[in-house]
Amino acid sequence: MSKPVAREPMRRNSRSNRARILATARQELGRNPDVTLEELARASGVVRRTLFGHFPGRAALLEALAEEASEALRGAVADGVGPEEPAEHALARFVIAIWPVGDRYRMLLALARRDLGMDRVAEILAPARAAVTAVLERGQRDGVFHGHVPPAVLSAGLEALTIALLEGVNSGAWEDDGTRITVATLIAAGVPEERASAAVSDVAATVGADRGAGESSGPAADA
Repeated sequence: MSKPVAREPMRRNSRSNRARILATARQELGRNPDVTLEELARASGVVRRTLFGHFPGRAALLEALAEEASEALRGAVADGVGPEEPAEHALARFVIAIWPVGDRYRMLLALARRDLGMDRVAEILAPARAAVTAVLERGQRDGVFHGHVPPAVLSAGLEALTIALLEGVNSGAWEDDGTRITVATLIAAGVPEERASAAVSDVAATVGADRGAGESSGPAADA
């Protein structure tokens, strides 16, 4: 009867080590894409054997980060799509929702072609690409976004803009909480600057209120 009780702390410790290694990897790979697993083990505060027990090689570690990013992106897309609101608000909500995910996992951009492969990157981004293309298509029908290019092509252009700005954050060239990139995205989609800024302000205010309500209700729910 004592064995399950003895194993449970070990499982918790293993999960804690794995989470700490992944969190350290996100940070260290953002600073140096060529960081070694031995260096990551030291930075994580675990021995080399522990790290290799969870991730037998660099490919396994990066795949774990990719899967983590994919899950986070799917959740952000689900939270960020607003089909009942005006298209410019829906696009603003989408960009604001996915920005923290992009910011957290922007180190994968530097590793995409060399380590993950573009097919894997495309798989990770597929839900976001489909969602934003649908919003752009609706906005073009409503006359909110310019219709010079098809929605999928416009989506690819906006994605390239987002990646460029994420790389700017990664290099330390600028900082953003997601609002400036959202305004820039709406402008690039064809929304006048004043209208774009107003839409982003409206959406950011509701997102902030929703997050505040969620944080304040957390302890009560736990109780």
